[in-house]
Amino acid sequence: MRETFCGWYFKCQNGRQTLAVIPAEHGRGSQRSGSVQLITDAGAWFVPFPGQPLCRDDEGIHIGQNHFGRNGVRLDLQAPDLCAQGLLSFGQLAPLRYDIMGPFCCVPGMECRHSVVSMRHAVSGAVRVNGEDFVFDSGVGYIEGDRGRAFPSRYMWTQCALPGGSLMLAVADIPLGGLRFTGVIGAVLWHGREYRLATYLGARAVRIGKGEVVVRQRGLSLSARLLESAAQPLRAPKAGQMGRTIHEHAACRARYLFRQDDRTLFDHEARDASFEYEYPG
Repeated sequence: MRETFCGWYFKCQNGRQTLAVIPAEHGRGSQRSGSVQLITDAGAWFVPFPGQPLCRDDEGIHIGQNHFGRNGVRLDLQAPDLCAQGLLSFGQLAPLRYDIMGPFCCVPGMECRHSVVSMRHAVSGAVRVNGEDFVFDSGVGYIEGDRGRAFPSRYMWTQCALPGGSLMLAVADIPLGGLRFTGVIGAVLWHGREYRLATYLGARAVRIGKGEVVVRQRGLSLSARLLESAAQPLRAPKAGQMGRTIHEHAACRARYLFRQDDRTLFDHEARDASFEYEYPG
């Protein structure tokens, strides 16, 4: 029996601060443990729960005194270097029309399967992290998940709340059945319309390097470029355990250019984008 993982990413922003929480479960068979990671603009923390898997019910997932669900998050994390407590409530979620993996959601042997729970929703409430208050009076949130055996060996991922919209994009080296290919999944909500870029729709990465990725799909083109580097270390799955260190910019400067045919839909420079870039160079 292989070791596997599953995890969810809850991101909340208030225009000045970013708070992301990642509950996860990992292990083999019934020998499973949970963990919660918390990342802000200024730091990242990993809280293990050895031998204690996530509990799931109709309301969401629970570990210790922490709860994560579609309606909000309750945090009570105590560790030698972390005290995080608070309650956040979510407004109506904005799911995609169908699974971001498309037909690949049914393909056996995938190393990692991605899901998008909500592209954008309102966030209210407050969390105190080591004495700093994160207050969300009219905040915005995003939720996604991953499950499988490991994160791709090389990949990039980014997410950004746009004025009135949202985007996410992931490009990764995908091993499947003895072959390897560069896979693309991405979604853009813009002026009430959902655009999707994906390998199964003909998308391909035409440029990867120096913190930039350019994806094209017939008449659509989306570029994402990291403009600064101030990443925090995060634990990531490898062979079903949280044994790999990756680096995430929870809120950084990035530029996004989205075009359809010869028309620019937006050229947006964000100061609070989330970005992971695990490609060399």
